[in-house]
Amino acid sequence: MRDERRVLRAIEERADDLVALAAELIRFDTTTRGEPGEPARDEEPLQRRLAAILEAAGAEVELWEPAPGELDRWPRQVPPGLTFAGRPQLLARFRGGDREAPSLLLNGHVDVVSAEPRSRWASAPFEPEVRDGRLYGRGACDMKGGVAAMVLAVEVLATEDALPAGELLVNTVTDEEWNGAGSLAAAAHGVSADAGVIPEATDFEPWIACRGVVNPTVTVRGRPGHAEMPQPDWREGGAVNAIEKAVIVLEAVRELRESWAREGSGHPLLVPGELIPTVIEGGEWWVNYPASCTVVVDVTYLPRQGDADGGWAAGLEREIEDWIGAAARRDPWLAENPPAFEWGTNLAPAEVPADHPVVAAALAAGATVDRPGRVAALQGWHDAATFTRFGTPTISYGPSGLSNDGETMAHAIDEYVPVGDLVATAQALALIAMRWGAR
Repeated sequence: MRDERRVLRAIEERADDLVALAAELIRFDTTTRGEPGEPARDEEPLQRRLAAILEAAGAEVELWEPAPGELDRWPRQVPPGLTFAGRPQLLARFRGGDREAPSLLLNGHVDVVSAEPRSRWASAPFEPEVRDGRLYGRGACDMKGGVAAMVLAVEVLATEDALPAGELLVNTVTDEEWNGAGSLAAAAHGVSADAGVIPEATDFEPWIACRGVVNPTVTVRGRPGHAEMPQPDWREGGAVNAIEKAVIVLEAVRELRESWAREGSGHPLLVPGELIPTVIEGGEWWVNYPASCTVVVDVTYLPRQGDADGGWAAGLEREIEDWIGAAARRDPWLAENPPAFEWGTNLAPAEVPADHPVVAAALAAGATVDRPGRVAALQGWHDAATFTRFGTPTISYGPSGLSNDGETMAHAIDEYVPVGDLVATAQALALIAMRWGAR
């Protein structure tokens, strides 16, 4: 108990250092735009900075760039054209003195979403500022604040000679915001432990489950023709408006979403899966009947909607195709020219039992630092699912900003994280590590 009090006090005394580290990380522009082949930005200098801190604290540090083709076994999670050139992954190992003691993984992503439109920010998104007890900047909440908290927590544990008896791993990765490829690369590289914690902005609620995500692109064909000229029936060679025919697909998507909602989730923490049209594109010229129209749908799905063989939801994809196909067959044109489906990124869901010891450790640590919480889930997807599926039961647990009930600051204009939450997160992570290694 004396060790715990000493560590908590040391973290409190280094609050300014913690804010300074979070601010330093925010200044690195690590924006992910979700474009195949996009160039690296400041990922490498950021990772090298963290490597230097962790190495100075006594860790064995490895920086590596996954080789081209290394993740080809997971084509649905890793988009074609993704390269890790200039975007290394980082692993720091504190070996611990007891090989029998349980190991713990702390993981966080260093990429951020676009800060546009920058003109609407009160201050420059990559020039962090502290105002009214809040640290502002792109990534402050999601999740450079959490990364800074876990790094400082480990640094204090090392300085105070309070590292856990078991192995403690610190892993920072790229590419979470787009496809989770960084943590996939880390897990495939062999990064694993008896349990894991990711300090996402959970409002001190341990997220134990998440929905999966898959995004089909549905293409509807039309028949081009002059929009200002009378057209015969399509059976006689007349033009067909692909945008109007795409409305049938949109209606089918809405009806299936409502059907899932009526069915319910059957899950204590997750809401039913959803299908949301998010991108639509059609037409070639303003006086032409459009020859095609594409609709991208964001589909979230429950763990039970995945398949027993790997959980990648092949059965769910067939259900969606069959549902839209049945609606299309009721239209004479689409019956003869059915919509085409292209299935893109698939991020499978995962779940950690609510009574897992790492969940109890997070709840107990939160109570100790006056941040009591409850078991919760993320309705989207996060990197914890990847490590869980690779055999490391992993939860997310960290400051406020992306909770189900509170203000959502992740991805927002004027993104911020409360400074007090950063300190409490570092303290809670330190306690989790100390108590976990002593089990």
